[in-house]
Amino acid sequence: MVSPRAAVQALPAYRPGRNPADLAREIGVDRAVKLASNEVAFPPLPAVLDALAAAAVESNRYPDNGAAVLTQALADRYGVQPAQVVAGCGAVTLCQQLAQAYNDPGTSLAFAWRSFEMYPLLAQVAGARAVPVPLIPGRPGGPADTHDLEALAAATDETTRMVFVCNPNNPTGTAVRRSALERFLDVVPPSTLVVLDEAYREFVTDPDVPDGLEIMRGRPNVAVLRTFSKAWGLAGLRVGYLVAEDPAVADAVRRTHVPFSVSMLAQAAAVAALASEAEVRSRCAAVVAERDRLTAALRQRGLDVADSQANFVWLPVADQAAPLAAALEARAVITRPFAGDGIRVTVGTPEEDDLFLAALDDVRSTAPVA
Repeated sequence: MVSPRAAVQALPAYRPGRNPADLAREIGVDRAVKLASNEVAFPPLPAVLDALAAAAVESNRYPDNGAAVLTQALADRYGVQPAQVVAGCGAVTLCQQLAQAYNDPGTSLAFAWRSFEMYPLLAQVAGARAVPVPLIPGRPGGPADTHDLEALAAATDETTRMVFVCNPNNPTGTAVRRSALERFLDVVPPSTLVVLDEAYREFVTDPDVPDGLEIMRGRPNVAVLRTFSKAWGLAGLRVGYLVAEDPAVADAVRRTHVPFSVSMLAQAAAVAALASEAEVRSRCAAVVAERDRLTAALRQRGLDVADSQANFVWLPVADQAAPLAAALEARAVITRPFAGDGIRVTVGTPEEDDLFLAALDDVRSTAPVA
C-alpha cells in the first residue's frame, strides 16, 4: 500500500467558511450571512472588471510566469527594486514557499499563538519544529490577544530559521506598535528571517502601528507579506506578494513557486486594483467606520472586545466559542470559531452586522454568553 509522509497524514483539513447558500438551504431560510472569511462586502472594483474582461480573451495562453507588470507596479508603489518583489497565489502560498525555502528538518519556525492557523502546518509540512509562543493581554485585565515579542525573541535560537509576526494579528485583530517591534527586530539573530505578515495593513488606523515596509528598510533579514484578497477585493482570484529588503530572500522564494501559479486574470486584476487606490482607500474608511460601530455595539452588550486594526472583530468567549458559533449558524449567520479561544466576526455591511447582532441577542437571551 502506498502511504504519504506521516507528517502529511497528520495534517488537519483546512476548514473554509461555510457557503451561505448551502446553510440557507440546510436550515430552510431565504438567506444566510457569511461573516467568517474576512472578505470585503463591496463588489469588484469597476477597473478590475474591465481588466478581467480584457484579459479573458487571451486566457488560452499561459500567464507571464514572473508577473513582470504586477511586480514592476508593486516596486514602483513601494520604492523598491523589482528583484525585491515576489507575486504569489495568495499570501498563504507565499508562506508555504517561505517554509520550503528556509526550513529543513531539525530547524524551527516560531510564531505567536493563537495567530494565523497555517503557521504550525507550514512547519509540519517542512518537517521543522513549530514554536508557538502564547499571546498576552494587550491591556490590563484583558484576554490574551496580543503578541508577546519579548517571549518570541527568547524562543528564537540557533535552529530558528524563520519567525512570523502577524500584524495585525489574525484572528484577534490586535497589533504591535513601533517601539516594541523595533526592539524585537534589534535582538533577533541576523540568520533568522522575520516575516511581517500584513494581510490587513490597509485597515490599520493606529498611528503607532508601523508600516512593515518602512521598518524593513536597512534590515536584510526582514520581509513583508501582503495580499490583494482583503482590502483590494480580489479574494476569489488569489494573488498576494512579498517584499524583501534583501533581494536574495525574494530570489529564494521565487525558486520555490509553482510555475504559472498567478493566473493571467489575477495579474491583470491586481494591476487594475493598484491603479484604483483612491477608491480602495474610500472603501477601507467605510469598513473602519463600520468596525467602530460594531465594536461599540458589542461592548454595549457587555462583551470584552479589543480595538481591532483589521476588518474583523474578536470575541474572546473561550469555551463558548464552538457552541455560540453553532447557535449563530442556526440563525443564518456564519462566523469563524476557534475552539477554546473565541470567535472572529468579519465586518460586513451595516445590514449584515445588524443581522449578526440580532442573532447574537437572540442566542444570549436563551443562554447568556460571558
